[in-house]
Amino acid sequence: MSAAVTREDVSRAAEVIRGRVHRTPVFSSHSLGDRCFLKAELLQKTGSFKPRGVLTKLASLSAEEKRRGIIGVSAGNHAQALAWGAAQEGLDCLVVMYRGASEAKAAAARAYGAQVDLEATGPNDSFTRLRLLEQETGRVLVHPFDDPRTIAGQGTVGLEIVEDVPDAATVVVPTGGGGLVAGIAVAVAPAGVRVVAVEPAGSRALHEGLAAGRPVDVEPRSIADGLNAPFAGELCLELCASLGVESVLVTETEIERGMRFLYERAKLACEPAGAAAAAAVLAGKVETTGPVVVVVSGGNVVARIASDILAGR
Repeated sequence: MSAAVTREDVSRAAEVIRGRVHRTPVFSSHSLGDRCFLKAELLQKTGSFKPRGVLTKLASLSAEEKRRGIIGVSAGNHAQALAWGAAQEGLDCLVVMYRGASEAKAAAARAYGAQVDLEATGPNDSFTRLRLLEQETGRVLVHPFDDPRTIAGQGTVGLEIVEDVPDAATVVVPTGGGGLVAGIAVAVAPAGVRVVAVEPAGSRALHEGLAAGRPVDVEPRSIADGLNAPFAGELCLELCASLGVESVLVTETEIERGMRFLYERAKLACEPAGAAAAAAVLAGKVETTGPVVVVVSGGNVVARIASDILAGR
């Protein structure tokens, strides 16, 4: 695969992962808006969209690369997906997380058989730790967002959207490092579908990167831990810029409102990160002319945080 990612690459990824992941449902949501739909990717294996990219990347590895084992870095959802994918392939897996990351997500990764390294002090330091361990161990990196095969795999969400909502005008996507929104844009933008990336105001790596035209280091701080990327991927930014992806920011209060809405009205028990796109629509930050598809990207949240948000505490 070349440095660029094409719709044909996404179609090939769909064939690679066919039968290995769920085709997640699309629900109409009149409560969210006229002709609004929810793409329930929180119902995916391991509770988020991440296995799509993981399986696509793992399928590209040579036998020698697989023998070396794999390594990844994550706030939690990629860690779980990578651990699960490694278990499916019989691969040795090490995931770098950080102190203060979701212990539930770390425990899930361990339960799938991965080693979890928690020496990093935060999201930014975790990538420094990743580079050190990658060099020391000789493992093959499975990047959480900035890899052409990962992006192509995540783009299969977009293929399913345009098949299920063929007249979709806009797709709204929760965004961290940019792999999901870039992949979806590759899949749907050629058909004239508008794509909107939604980030927390306190974790705006893609927003800053698009403004600067290059990856920009940020200090991410949001209750939506799945979106706390310390930078957006270089390839993700290139694709988003070339495909006209728009950027919208939401507050913590708006994210919490979005999560409550999805739980109460759509019966979707999502995590804060998974609610970001719905939050933007509810807050009137995304124009909803024509059919709008809102991606609910994940559902991995501990009961205590979920109950506090749902109770408005």
